[in-house]
Amino acid sequence: MEINRNETQLVCIANFTAKEGEVDQLIQNLHKLIPLTLQEGGCIRYELNQAVDEPNKITFIEKWYDQETFDAHCNKPYILDFFNDGNPHHVKEFEVRLHKELLP
Repeated sequence: MEINRNETQLVCIANFTAKEGEVDQLIQNLHKLIPLTLQEGGCIRYELNQAVDEPNKITFIEKWYDQETFDAHCNKPYILDFFNDGNPHHVKEFEVRLHKELLP
């Protein structure tokens, strides 16, 4: 997929708060998603971050070619498995917000 860097892309900020004592397992489970996601054609950026002042707060910062490629990502079996199987065991709460990049 040809990505035009001068076009607005879709940005996803996915914030997770790990349950007490579950942050390492949550990070391990989220790390498993990275190589699979980076192979998706519409994925431009997919990075995992941990808050310095609150280590139980984990954030994915993602950039997608468009809404269609993001929606396809959300329906991949490994993403559905995480939210259906891994998420309830290790995540206290989460929020996924979509943003539109604002170019000058």
